[in-house]
Amino acid sequence: MSRNAAESSSGKPPDSVFDDHFRNPRRTGVLDDADGRLEVENPVCGDLLVLTWKATGGRIDDARFQVYGCPAAIAAGSAMIERVCGASAAELAGLGPDDIAGAIGGLEASHFHAAVLAADAVRALVERLERLDQ
Repeated sequence: MSRNAAESSSGKPPDSVFDDHFRNPRRTGVLDDADGRLEVENPVCGDLLVLTWKATGGRIDDARFQVYGCPAAIAAGSAMIERVCGASAAELAGLGPDDIAGAIGGLEASHFHAAVLAADAVRALVERLERLDQ
């Protein structure tokens, strides 16, 4: 066996931040009474992230996500949703894939697409919130 028995399928220790977000993703599901819904997809690997939210005055009151994809996409979505809840469009505008990858302890280059997917969802959310604000 080439992999240390104590490592998870992500290649990270089972007590890592990544593994916690993967095994216990935050705020999953769909808000039935959402103010908005969006989907972002990685056309190369097929990962899909669905984001629903409730907002007041440009600030996210509540949000949920669903990911159809690899463990890295689940962990990145979980880290993303923690930053989205309670934030305004202005606060989210600078959130990028490096921030999301860093929040889960980093990602190997072969899995960085997961952080890009989550960041794409944030960018789309910011655009929606800014349009409503005009």
